[in-house]
Amino acid sequence: MIDFGFDKIALIGAVALIVIGPEKLPRVARTVGHLVGKAQRYVSEVKAEVNRSIELEELQKMKSQFETAARDVESTVRQEVQEASADLSQSWQQATAGLGSGDAATGDGDFAPPPAHYQHPRKNWRVKRTAMPNWYKQQAGVRRHVQSGAARVARFRPPKVPR
Repeated sequence: MIDFGFDKIALIGAVALIVIGPEKLPRVARTVGHLVGKAQRYVSEVKAEVNRSIELEELQKMKSQFETAARDVESTVRQEVQEASADLSQSWQQATAGLGSGDAATGDGDFAPPPAHYQHPRKNWRVKRTAMPNWYKQQAGVRRHVQSGAARVARFRPPKVPR
């Protein structure tokens, strides 16, 4: 930028005082100050926007690098799992090859789990009553709390009027 020393600024101020005059100089200086401030703010906004765009590009590059790394890891894991499952199935077939000849107890040699017996789900009326929201119970008039007869009478007794 332009290098302004104290001597150059003093010379510009003296020339401005002579040309503009002492009456208008404060107003002109204030206007110049406002314009310089606006220019500085505009330059700082442009710098911030450029920095944001550079950071955004860097983040997009990092995102693409992470995505490619994740894809590579996923493919290697998938390949290892497939190899392990193939080895396991091959080992299973080798281990069960001698068992598939047939067995007198089961007939065909395959293992069948015992049949599951059906059990009726026992409905619990307490669970059904607690599943109903309290606001609905109050609206429907369902008793929510157990009260004795005396407590119920005391609850609905009209209040005593002082004499």
